[in-house]
Amino acid sequence: MIKDGFLYIAALIFIAAILICLPRIFKGKTAQNIFKFAPPIVLIYLGLMVLCTVKLWDLEATNEAYTALKNPILYAMLFIMLLRCDLKKIIKLGPKMLIGFFAATVSIALGFVVSYAIMHGVLGEGAWQALGALCGSWMGGGGNMLAIQAALDVPESTMAYALVMDSICATLYVMFLLWAIQMSDKFNKWTKADTHIIDEVGESLAQEAAANTKPLVWQNIILLVGAGLLVSAVCQKLGALINGALPFFDKATWTVLLVTVLGVCLAMTPFGKIKGTEEISNVMLYIVIALIASRADLSAMGNAPAWLLSGFIILAIHVIIMIILAKVLKLDIFTSAVASLANIGGTATAPVLAGTYSSALVPVGIIMALLGYVIGTGGGLIVAHIMSLFG
Repeated sequence: MIKDGFLYIAALIFIAAILICLPRIFKGKTAQNIFKFAPPIVLIYLGLMVLCTVKLWDLEATNEAYTALKNPILYAMLFIMLLRCDLKKIIKLGPKMLIGFFAATVSIALGFVVSYAIMHGVLGEGAWQALGALCGSWMGGGGNMLAIQAALDVPESTMAYALVMDSICATLYVMFLLWAIQMSDKFNKWTKADTHIIDEVGESLAQEAAANTKPLVWQNIILLVGAGLLVSAVCQKLGALINGALPFFDKATWTVLLVTVLGVCLAMTPFGKIKGTEEISNVMLYIVIALIASRADLSAMGNAPAWLLSGFIILAIHVIIMIILAKVLKLDIFTSAVASLANIGGTATAPVLAGTYSSALVPVGIIMALLGYVIGTGGGLIVAHIMSLFG
């Protein structure tokens, strides 16, 4: 059993790295089909929860190292991730794409509230906190979920249910959308959608992305890491000061808000164009996910079926609302599906779905997903507080 804090952190990062590299090591058809169902991020969730359950490390002895690293890395990751979100580009997507995105966001929020109203009696005490964190993830991404967990101080034991719900329900939903988008001709004909605008925008963004041929150099890496850690440290201090003067938000919430505003603002400056934001933010994201998953003991998860049922209720409500809106607003399947997955799947899967429709539209999927990072944390916190009213 690992009791040394540094050994615990080193082991987590190494295990996460191995799991991430598995799709590059095993390239057979069977293996790739398995990785489509269980991508590396799911393997990290499940793998480290299993290792925690078999007591590979001592939770009490390693708690100090976990506490010291999780939030600082989380805030740095959120800042670097937001540097990729240029709001000027998002405006170019046009009203229908933005309507589709926010329709997906609202329907997901409604799904969480309705599902919790139905299931709260069997989910356990404080379930609204973990569901609020997961709602942030399904509106934005993993960074939003972790930010909300920190803001609401969600216990690891409760988050374990949300992580399993996220892994299974979201993975099955991605598979469903990858299948559904193959029916684009029939769907677009049914909704009477006009696709020429989104095709033109996608082509323009693809050309702009192709023009960025600057290599990733080590100077960029250390600059981004240093900037991210500095922003994390400064915003934590400022968050504590603001909380003292304006206590209606706690320290963690103020810190997240400061990091978000700073990241979005700097994204529209030359600093946001530095090569390496995606690579560095992904590394930090997987480290934080490994940390959070390492504190969840599966032996205490006897109530998982109720949480999974809640997840499928949320997705069913979301899909029904999106189909109705697509018919009413004449939205094409690309707009509907990518808007949905930009919320639920984030930058890891939305570009994949966009590329399945058309390789020229991959940048649209990325930008749509990045918009989720801007609203995911605030949206998840709002939904969490609404759910808390049910008890």
